[in-house]
Amino acid sequence: MRGLIVLSVSAAALLGACSSQRDAGSSSTTDAIASSRSAPTGSSSPVRSASPITPSGSRSSVSARTGVVVTIAASPFGPVLFDRTGQAIYTFEAEQTSEPRCYGECAEAWPPVLTTGRPIADGAVRQDLLGVTTRSGGTTQATYDGKPLYFYAHEGKHQVLCHNVTEFGGRWLAITAAADPAPI
Repeated sequence: MRGLIVLSVSAAALLGACSSQRDAGSSSTTDAIASSRSAPTGSSSPVRSASPITPSGSRSSVSARTGVVVTIAASPFGPVLFDRTGQAIYTFEAEQTSEPRCYGECAEAWPPVLTTGRPIADGAVRQDLLGVTTRSGGTTQATYDGKPLYFYAHEGKHQVLCHNVTEFGGRWLAITAAADPAPI
């Protein structure tokens, strides 16, 4: 009985961050619970690419200016963008240009995908769609098809719990290698 209570509390905590903001047409609570059970748990803060990796995945002697690696992986919404550590990547529909609008509390919940150099495409991700933009304060944020990229701070690795969620004045969308929103 104690294990069931812990599982219920854990599932409620995972769902609480996004489920109260879900649009009527988004995935069900059952899908989010199933996703959270099958995905390994991770820290509540996103992990950014720290060591240089080539697109083939091998270690490289490239300088520290190597960019974040963006790859594609399976999710409950089909193949979507992730960083090489398994953290899901999103776009913010309210941003129609490469200029970031997510700062303060928004950026605490949805940290930008920062990079120290040009982002690197892996797998089916299109290198020609990867780019960068400068955030206020001077940090460099990765973009895809001209839109700034973000993580969700309360997801574990290999989880996509917040696709098609409305927060901070717009919808957050997991995206495909073609730069389209993942199916809902």
